[in-house]
Formats: sequence, structure tokens, C-alpha cells
Amino acid sequence: MTRRPEALFPLFADLTALEGVGPKSARTFARLDIARPIDLLLTLPTGVVDRRLRASIRDLILPDVATVEVEVGLHVSPAVKGRPYRIHVRDARTEFLLVFFRARPDWLRAQLPAGARRIVSGRVELFDGVAQMPHPDHILRPGGEEALPEFEPVYPLTQGLTQRMISRAVTEALARVPPLPEWIDPAVKAARGWPDWDRALRAAHAPASLADLEPSAPARERLAYDELFAHQLTLALARARMKRPKGFETCGDGALRGRVLATLPFAPTGAQTRATAEITADMARPTRMNRLLQGDVGSGKTLVALLAMLAAVEAGGQAALMAPTEILARQHHASLAPLAAAAGVTLDLLTGRDKGAERAAKLAGLAYGATAIVIGTHSLFQKDVTFCDLRLAVVDEQHRFGVRQRMDLGAKGRAPDILVMTATPIPRSLALAHYGDMDLSVLDEKPPGRGPVRTALVASGRLDEVIDHLRRALAEGRQAYWVCPLVEESETPGAMGEMTAAEERARSLRVALGDARVGLVHGQLPNARKDAAMADFAAGVTSLLIATTVIEVGVNVPNASIMVIEGAQAFGLAQLHQLRGRVGRGASASTCLLVYDPPLGETARARLTVLRETEDGFRIAEEDLKLRGAGDLLGVQQSGLPRFRVADLETQADLMLAAQDDARLLLARDPDLAGPRGAAIRTLLHLLERDKAIRLLAVG
Repeated sequence: MTRRPEALFPLFADLTALEGVGPKSARTFARLDIARPIDLLLTLPTGVVDRRLRASIRDLILPDVATVEVEVGLHVSPAVKGRPYRIHVRDARTEFLLVFFRARPDWLRAQLPAGARRIVSGRVELFDGVAQMPHPDHILRPGGEEALPEFEPVYPLTQGLTQRMISRAVTEALARVPPLPEWIDPAVKAARGWPDWDRALRAAHAPASLADLEPSAPARERLAYDELFAHQLTLALARARMKRPKGFETCGDGALRGRVLATLPFAPTGAQTRATAEITADMARPTRMNRLLQGDVGSGKTLVALLAMLAAVEAGGQAALMAPTEILARQHHASLAPLAAAAGVTLDLLTGRDKGAERAAKLAGLAYGATAIVIGTHSLFQKDVTFCDLRLAVVDEQHRFGVRQRMDLGAKGRAPDILVMTATPIPRSLALAHYGDMDLSVLDEKPPGRGPVRTALVASGRLDEVIDHLRRALAEGRQAYWVCPLVEESETPGAMGEMTAAEERARSLRVALGDARVGLVHGQLPNARKDAAMADFAAGVTSLLIATTVIEVGVNVPNASIMVIEGAQAFGLAQLHQLRGRVGRGASASTCLLVYDPPLGETARARLTVLRETEDGFRIAEEDLKLRGAGDLLGVQQSGLPRFRVADLETQADLMLAAQDDARLLLARDPDLAGPRGAAIRTLLHLLERDKAIRLLAVG
């Protein structure tokens, strides 16, 4: 691995190297994730205090901060211990008090002698109708206001840290900033009006107005771009290494795909046809495919995946589809088996439940090539699973798997093509940040037969009406889901609290509707009971399925036309949208009832209102990003999202796109970053600690 350039050493020293920061202060800074000068420099002000000199406090709307020149008047010591020390002062138009608690009178008389003129700056407030400034932030002699910035930066704080401490440390850190070679394309930098890196840092820490705190301020925008560019360059390097020639091209003749399409009762949508063409064209190239197939609920991703897998089989290879849960793996198998049979292709299912001779037979089928397509869970990337000739690995619901697991499956065979599917629409900026190493295919049309779902908000006090509505609907032969509330302390699907809620709700609804009508499924049930409950519901043996969020992804029962989500205010927007997508799959008009516990908070109300207004998953995802932020939207642990200190994915999607274009173009021209700009970019990668990118460059 290449060494960090010497010019950067002062920025990566211990924080105690800064004057005025001792071991105790350093421990306090560490609570803000600041351990070195570079961390401090990239922790930008969150606000400003207006310290401009004004004539008087008289025109202020109190409380407010003011900086005024005053004449010092009478000092009044407290008559009773514990009361404040007061100093009467007068500005150009009015009188007010300076107030000090636990005061040192000698020090105050020396600082503010009666009859002297001083400049004081601090928060002015009314107390018993009298204007007062408790403990001024600054006391200066006339003319000394020049040492006071007109707009003083405000930093995030933690217990034991003051604005003065952090400002002093920032000043010390800025003094260590070295001149560095420019890594941004000169034409881009000039067009955007961005300053050099060191000037951008100094400007960002010295805002001259509120406008300088906006993400669009030139200094901040430039620093944000640096982060996004370094991130996109890391992804582009990973993508370039992954797309090295793989030694064979997967070109099918279309025969198997033709047989499947001929058996379908409908024609694929334009989006499905386009996505299939993009994927099969990628597979036919001599470089490895790494593609994301993104589609809203019910957009028909599974058919596209099957057509891609058949292209691999047509070329004499094998394909694998990995699902996040056993329920979903079994459902994929059930829905794809008849289509594979129509094409004359052997399709098998492999899960953790397969044991002994049955498992051995399935593994042999894969190893010797008798099985063309396998569907399974994480069990597919266990060590004993080998393929004769794996050409395509399809990963369903990527956010449920770590990138490591995706790569483990990709390591089977001779570097197979990778197709990742997600039914969670992701805003453009997040798709670029999270999946920027991948090419993107989007399904933005719904296949015929998907009806609209009417969505209504219902307060939990009206639960009896909901049950009456259900009783009538079930009597007409309709089917319904009832999803139990997410338990806030433990938001993992199948958590014990959710299980309890589901079991209690099942008991009460069996009393209300009759035992035979109600099924129950949750994550803690044994697999066999889970499968039986799902099979009974799919076959119409039970009319109502009480469930936890295990049914969120992929469950397909066309006759189910009612979705009741209890405790809807506790769910995320994307999750509610996924759950609602379980209905609207058949001929009946479908309804989704969002049952909430009043009073609704502002965010929860906004979330549920968006869901009621639209079924467009991409719009819902954009709104969810605004409401929750990037980390929450993808799940911080699994998201693989970098932690940006300056860049804001919610407002700077255009910068992310520009950074991606620049990174890919640069690597096309200079893949090893060997040119003059490449050398400067290596400095940036060290500066922002993009270790993965540096390792990729080191191994070449």
C-alpha cells in the first residue's frame, strides 16, 4: 500500500499537537469523532452569530445577540449571597444591565471601570421588563472590535467543549494546512467558481453571512465535491478491476427465452424488454457484468431475471438466484418452475433446510451441470456449493445482503456476471453513492393487470370498524393481510415484540372472525409452520393472514386485496410502500388501511400523507430521503454508505452525478492515475482516507 504523502503528516497528527489541546480536551473532542486536525478541519460550522457593531440594543427583538459600544456606569454588588453582580451600562440610545453570577468583583472593576467605554457582545434578554446581557461573550476596548469577526462561526458542541475552545483549535489546525496540488479538473473548477482547497477550508470556517452556510456556497460545494469525487473514484476503480476481461462471452440464441415468452398470457412491458436487452448485451461482452436492476413493487423484475438466467443457460452455462429469506426463495421457485419447465430447463431449490442425501444430490446436480438454474438463500455461497459453469449470479434485495456476500457468490465459478435486484426504489443520489460501481437498469412501468390501491388513514380508536369491514369482505370471498406493529425498540423483522403483537392480534381476530379464517406467520415460527401458513393462505384455505414484516418482500397472492397495517406510524415510508405492494395484484379493487395511534407527530403525518397521495415508489423514496436522511433510508449498518462530513446526499445529487462522470472519464484516460492530475488525486485519496481506492491502485 502506498505511503501517505509527507505534506499531509501535520493533518494526521494527534489532536494534542495543537496548542491549547491537552489530553483531557482531546478526549472531549473525541466524542464528536474528532481525533486529528483533519477531522477538525472537515467539521464545518453549523451556524453563525452576527457580531456586527450596532449603535444600540433598542431596535432588537429580544432575546438576540448584540455587539454595542457602551459607557460603563454603576457597579452593584449583591446584598444576598447567590444573587448576581450587576453593572449598569448605556449605549447610544438606552440603558441596560451586564449581569454576572458567581462574580469576581475585583476582576470586573478592572475590566469594566466606571466611566470607561467598552465594546460588549453577547445575548441580550428581558428579565422583569429590564434588558440585560448575562456574561458577555466578549469585552473589548474601543477599536478592539476589529479582532472580532462580523459573523462568528458556531460549531457542534458536546459536554465540556465551548465555542471558544473549538474556534481556537480550528485556528491552530488551519495554520497547519499545506499547499496541495489541484486534483479537480481546471475547466470544472473555473466553470463552478470554486476556490483552491486550502482557501475553501479557510472560507468555510469564516462564514461572512448565513448564505455561506448553504451547501451551494462555493467553498462548501468544493469541499463536498472533493468527498463525492473521492468516493466515486473508489467505486470506479472497484468497477474497473471487477470488469477486467473474464475470458468468455455469454451469448444465448434466444430459443429458451422464446419458449417462455410464448407461454405468458401477456406481453412484457417496454421497460422489461429494454432492461432484458441491456442485461443480455452486457453478458455478451468480454467484460464482467455488474448491474443493478431497480424496479418498483410489481414492476416485473422476476421475469427479467429469468430471461437473463435463460440467456446463460442458452450459452451452455448455469445461473443462480439468491433470495434474502427462505419464504421468498420458495416463492421464486414456485413461480419460476412452470416457466422453466416450459423451456425444458432443470431448475432446483437449495436452502439451509436441505440435509443429508437430498442435499448431496442437489449439490451433485450443480457440480456436474445437470441443474441449469438454482434458487436459494445465503446457503448458495457456502463452501461445499460448487458449480459446473456458473455464468450469472442474481442477488435479490441487495440491501438485505452485505457486499461481502454478493462478492462471495460472485467468486463461484470463473467470475460470473452479477445482477443485483432491488424492489426498493432508491433516489438517484443514493443509487449513485451506494451502487456507483454498478450499471443501472430501471423498470418504471407496471405490467398489465396491476390495479391501483386505495389508501386510507384510520385512527386506532376505529379498529372495530376495520374488523367489521374485514368481516364483510371475507364473506364475499376476498382475502386480506393484517401486518402487526413494528416494535420500536427492536426494528428487526421477526423481533420478539412483533411476534407477541402478532400472536395477540391473531387470538383476538380468531374470536371475532372464526378460527378457520385466520392464519399466522412470523419470524420465530419453525420453517415448516411458516411454509404451511403461507401455503394455506395462497390456496385460499385461510382468508386472513396475520403477519409481521416477514411478508414485506415478494410474497405474491393475487386474490389478496386488503392490507391492514397496524401501528403504521412506526414504519418507514419505503417499508409501508413494500407492504402495500402485496395487494393490487389481482382483479379485485384493492385497499390499504394505515391504522395509526394518535396523536401523530409531524414526521409521521408527512410520511402517511405521502403514501396516501401516491403509489410512485420513486417519488416515495425521494420524500423518504427528505424525511429520514440517507443513513436511515438504506439502514446505516447495511448501507455501505460512506460517512460524508461535508457532502449532503439529500441536496447534492447533481454534484454526485458530476463526480461520477468525472471519475469514470478520468480512469478511461489514466487508469493507473499515473499522470500529473493522477498524482494530485492520489493525495486526495490519502487526505480523505479512501483506503480501498489506494489498495486497488497499489495492486493495479
